[in-house]
Amino acid sequence: MEFTEAYKQTGPCCFSPNSRYIAVAVDYRLVIRDTLSFKVVQLFSCLDKISYIEWALDSEYILCGLYKRPMIQAWSLNQPEWTCKIDEGPAGISYARWSPDSRHILTTSDFQLRLTVWSLVNTACVHVQWPKHASKGVAFTKDGKFAAICTRRDCKDYINLLSCHTWEIMGTFGVDSLDLADIEWSPDDSAIVAWDSSLEYKVLIYSPDGRCLFKYQAYESGLGVKSVSWSPCGQYLAVGSYDQMLRVLHHLTWKTFAEFMHLSAVRGSCYAAVFKEVDEPLNIDMSELCLNDEFLQGNSDASDGHFRVRYEVMELPIALPSQKPPADKPNPKQGIGLMSWSSDSRYICTRNDSMPTALWIWDINHLELAAILVQKDPIRAAAWDPTCSRLVICTGSTHLYMWTPSGAYCVSNPLAQFTITDLKWNSDGSCLLLKDKDSFCCAGVPPLPESSEYSSDD
Repeated sequence: MEFTEAYKQTGPCCFSPNSRYIAVAVDYRLVIRDTLSFKVVQLFSCLDKISYIEWALDSEYILCGLYKRPMIQAWSLNQPEWTCKIDEGPAGISYARWSPDSRHILTTSDFQLRLTVWSLVNTACVHVQWPKHASKGVAFTKDGKFAAICTRRDCKDYINLLSCHTWEIMGTFGVDSLDLADIEWSPDDSAIVAWDSSLEYKVLIYSPDGRCLFKYQAYESGLGVKSVSWSPCGQYLAVGSYDQMLRVLHHLTWKTFAEFMHLSAVRGSCYAAVFKEVDEPLNIDMSELCLNDEFLQGNSDASDGHFRVRYEVMELPIALPSQKPPADKPNPKQGIGLMSWSSDSRYICTRNDSMPTALWIWDINHLELAAILVQKDPIRAAAWDPTCSRLVICTGSTHLYMWTPSGAYCVSNPLAQFTITDLKWNSDGSCLLLKDKDSFCCAGVPPLPESSEYSSDD
């Protein structure tokens, strides 16, 4: 892997959908860099510090959320002189997003009073009253023709279907929920999944015309659903719960065909490989080297000893580090808080929040645990390569950690004092964007050979 130098950032950073550009927030400036040369191709000045950025799907426009104002500014890469500013006045703006056609911006006002659709073509606007959430509760079909928007009135939740061409409401139906948490279209646009808040375990499958196709409730007492995700192929629906279990439903019957438990004790009967991050001391004789004081102060390894981070395959049974959340505090760190499918829908990775240093990788084809990665630090982010079964994770250390079906390995970041707190893939899987507290860099990722054999010493 090849790493670029570090560049300054003070907020969000993201690739454009076509992978040609990187947008970076630096205080009130929006910096657009070329992905190959990293030269600045555009520089836009906003009216306040940038809190949020989002590319339009055509990679031609980009919006900046100035939530301190509150205000939205949008810019065009092809027409730098073109500007757009959205200000809701006293109603405020708590969130903004693009429509699939890249020519409309949807904003949610403070206190969820209304959702407004702003047209960049004719400056027209359409209002939807009482949206349920600010950043959640809005989902678009994959073909971009329809939008589903959650609303709440008279103490009841509803789903409104809108045409993304005319923005007229095509239909509205009530949802059998206590407090609707979020919704998501299936990948084939044939169904909408809606799930309740953590206080009520309820997963509801609706057809676009409002018919309830299935209602799933794993248990009644205790905290319920924590995360929900469709597989890219659309055949599976994964539901992560506070009871530390992952349940997978099939789209034909909507029945549960797999239940995966996250136990702190991994038994010897398990066939999964357990990779544990370890520090291996390097025996280097530096007695004959002449090192100045400046080098010794800048190099922490010189005083703390020399180590190489690698994975060690552990023997079973093994006890994973876990923590019990306090019973007197809300939002306990327990249950499946992180969940992500591989691009081919064969694998799904999960993190049980009561075991924050362990990442579980499940094989859906064989309905078994494929691997467990045990890190020294809590897992911050995990992302699958969009082109193959390669998983990359970061833990706030100076290393990247990768897993493929062939094994797991650690990659050292050559940038001094650069701790990786977040990561994102570009759309073709050739580059990773890595974030530190106040800087970012990119790493070129070589394509994965079809018969790759990695070891933990690579």
